[in-house]
Amino acid sequence: MTLEPENLALVLGLSFFFGLAFEEFYVKSPKKRPGGVRTFPMLALSGAGLYLVDPVHAAAFCAGLVVLGIWLYAYYHARWSEGTPAAEPGGGLIIPVCNLIAYLLGPISLMEPHWVAVSFSVAAVLLLGARQSLHELAQKLPSDEIMTGGKFLVLTGIVLPLLPDHPVTKLSAITPHQVWLAVVVVSTLSYASYMIRRYVSPEKGLLAASVLGGLYSSTATTVVLAKQGKEGAFARSEILSGIVLATSLMYLRLCVVVAIFNLQLAISLLPDLAGLFLAGLLLTWFCRKNGNSDGGGQIAMQSNPLELSAALLFALLFVAISAASTWVRMKFGESGIYWLASIVGVTDIDPFVLSMAQGGAGGAPLHVLDSAILIAASSNNILKSIYAAIFLGFRSSLPATACLVALSFAGVLLAFLV
Repeated sequence: MTLEPENLALVLGLSFFFGLAFEEFYVKSPKKRPGGVRTFPMLALSGAGLYLVDPVHAAAFCAGLVVLGIWLYAYYHARWSEGTPAAEPGGGLIIPVCNLIAYLLGPISLMEPHWVAVSFSVAAVLLLGARQSLHELAQKLPSDEIMTGGKFLVLTGIVLPLLPDHPVTKLSAITPHQVWLAVVVVSTLSYASYMIRRYVSPEKGLLAASVLGGLYSSTATTVVLAKQGKEGAFARSEILSGIVLATSLMYLRLCVVVAIFNLQLAISLLPDLAGLFLAGLLLTWFCRKNGNSDGGGQIAMQSNPLELSAALLFALLFVAISAASTWVRMKFGESGIYWLASIVGVTDIDPFVLSMAQGGAGGAPLHVLDSAILIAASSNNILKSIYAAIFLGFRSSLPATACLVALSFAGVLLAFLV
């Protein structure tokens, strides 16, 4: 293995950049620490040179790593003998870790694509400089959110790779891997919008709640807004426009979800979904134009959407709807799929939409899938109008329910024109 000029430049540039960030972080500290704008480039060059001596077994590189460890041990032994408090920046493991990363930058720049070495350096600099922010986040973050992150890793990193990617029943061509991938995609979109709503814009009022809620679950958002409107926390026109806006965002969400699994179907649906989205925005403006500003209330947080029980229920619904779609099409033809779409729309349309996107209707033509998804979304709008009338009151919710019914009729009309 030979050292190319561009690799040498990369090693020096990245290690110098890392050293600058290291010295900037410790510039106010009275104590001198091992590492910096000269030390890190020297360490990176040493790591690269020792690796080039024996690239097969890396014996020289490992020997250099041992020497580096002895040097850092001597530093820390003397430092702790002086009674350095652990709370002082650099009193923990951050300094030896930074030196270790600088040493590793040499062989990483030689062995891996350039973006890997750049990513290591940038990540190290960001983590080094974000010490205070990360500690504050760790103190503020509730323990249940950490457990939720663990659940997400279970869904994506453990369950998904273990599932077979071939059909296990003749009732549907969808594989267990596709089922769980759909669970992961929907959970990711819902959880991301939930986290933004909770930690980025918890005080932004109705607009943020409607936009992010529409990306999470327009049905749940409709219920929450209607209940808030009943309590009088916000102006009624603000609540009504928020309900319609959340439903408008649902159409964009459906298009994104379908595109992840079936780009051709998403392209076919795009004109209809975009038209319904724009119509929803127009109706939102209609509900809002005579409204006052927020009345100072705060939208109640929806529950965390990333629960393993909810994921399992979604997977079961996905499989059941996929099998039902295939059976209905074989038994009743295309009209059966349309009736099924209208029925599942009053529950959760995500399993049905994803089933259609992944071929759960037994190879139905593209226009049938288009129409089925539009009908399911329209049926779901009727459900939301009923929820708004129940929780907000029939007369108070009438403008929003009328808009939702209008979007529903428009969706059905588009479904029959496809």
